[in-house]
Amino acid sequence: MVNNIIKNGTSFLLAKQTSIFSAAAVIMTTVMASRLLGLLRNRLLTSQFNPDEIGIYLAAFRLPTMMFELLIMGALSTAFIPVFTKILTRDSEAKAWHVASSVINISVIIFSVASTFILIFTEPIAKMIAPGLNNEELAQMISFTRIMLVGQAPFLIIGSFLTGILQSYKHFLIPALAPVVYNLGIIFGIIFLGPFFWLYGPVIGVVLGSMLFVLVQIPIVRHIGYSHSKDLDYKDIRVREIGRLTLPRVMGLAVSQVNTTVNLALSSLLGTRNITIFSFAQQLDQFPVTLFGATIAQATLPTLSEEEAKGNKEEFKQIFINSLNQILFLILPAAAMVIILRIPLVRLAFGAVKFDWDATVLTGRTLAFFGLGLAAEGVTHLFVRGYYALHDSKTPMFLGVFAVVINILLSLVFICVIKLPIWALALSTSVSDIIYVAFLVIFLNKKVGGFDKEKITKPFLKMLIATLLTGISLYIPMKLLDQLVFDTTRTVNLILLTTVAGICGLSVYIFFSYLLKIPELSMVMTIAKKIKSLPKTFKDSQTLVENAGS
Repeated sequence: MVNNIIKNGTSFLLAKQTSIFSAAAVIMTTVMASRLLGLLRNRLLTSQFNPDEIGIYLAAFRLPTMMFELLIMGALSTAFIPVFTKILTRDSEAKAWHVASSVINISVIIFSVASTFILIFTEPIAKMIAPGLNNEELAQMISFTRIMLVGQAPFLIIGSFLTGILQSYKHFLIPALAPVVYNLGIIFGIIFLGPFFWLYGPVIGVVLGSMLFVLVQIPIVRHIGYSHSKDLDYKDIRVREIGRLTLPRVMGLAVSQVNTTVNLALSSLLGTRNITIFSFAQQLDQFPVTLFGATIAQATLPTLSEEEAKGNKEEFKQIFINSLNQILFLILPAAAMVIILRIPLVRLAFGAVKFDWDATVLTGRTLAFFGLGLAAEGVTHLFVRGYYALHDSKTPMFLGVFAVVINILLSLVFICVIKLPIWALALSTSVSDIIYVAFLVIFLNKKVGGFDKEKITKPFLKMLIATLLTGISLYIPMKLLDQLVFDTTRTVNLILLTTVAGICGLSVYIFFSYLLKIPELSMVMTIAKKIKSLPKTFKDSQTLVENAGS
């Protein structure tokens, strides 16, 4: 019996997800687990530390995150997966292993050189990116930053490339579980180390989590046959292609990182607690964006890359439209919930003793302004990956630079000129996201020779109508129950209020989706039917994505 359990468990973990739907189902499930753990992580932070202390901890992530995203995320999403997939499709595994080893080794060397520079000049750089911190807060931030830079980033670099390799082989489960164990490491640091080592507890947890991020992926990488070598073949034509495709993306990300850094600087000028408020609101906003937008886009990229490699343009466009409509169907009601239920959501996520009411209200208001651009931010992930699958990283880079410049200018005007509170940074983000996705649509439409507009606009208008009615159905019961029925100072009643309002809203959305004959509803109903047999859903080789629009 034990052997059967082990055998079945191993088969489940090693199973390929051969359709976009099954891949997205895996990623969504594990992303939800990771995001919920992230909310638990921050809830634990607010139970032990006040918003000002947490602000120092969050500010310390800026430099390591910047390094990681510039060096790795650009190469991974833009170039590595499409090129690696093409090598597997047209060449051999041996060639793919050679290229992967070379790219990983080159990335580690570049990171080592760059991190040495950052370690030497951490203090002046920290003063620039967080000018509102006092001397004591700055010293703490510098210490945390150096620990994270040395102990976290190298593992995340290696782990992210392992994720790219596995996703190219259509193994999505283990890579999607990696962020879950990363959060578990941080939670361990908060609970068991925080009481003894103050904020150094969660910082050490970050290092532990990043180590687990790599270790959990190694067995299945070995299973598919990958063997890392000391190759450093920067002259290889495929390695150079990855570099060529990566450079524009890195430039675009650099501008984006400037934008994020400006947000940190402006937040710190408003007070350290505002770093926490902005970050927490952004985390809640990112929950549906990552769960629906990023996961479906991530699952779609290998398939889009395959269709591009085969020259199937019409199939490429059909898959893209179906994925777009699915993201919109899932993320629009989420935007309505984020805007209407903002205060209950913030209280449930962060309402510990040390997170006071003023911080709760301001976080909720910031979250609502993020919600205005939530749908645009969600579909951006898919549009950008559409360009990457076409081996075009320049267009989204230039458009991204334009959007970021708008965001920075609006942020500076709102905070430094008009003197608005922290929620103004969320408003400027939403405005720039909407402008960005509008231009992405226009240019991608031209690049692929034109999408079937009716297959996009008609479902979108139906979803928008259903979403507006959903917003009303969320607002009315929330207000009535809050004032007449529930004493929401108690957590149990707050959960009941949010649950009842949420069920009312989602029921209305499903009803009008059925009434308006929105085809994506069938996808959700199929997921609901398969919850009892989740492993079968993960292995399902029949893609609903391909059939949703037919």
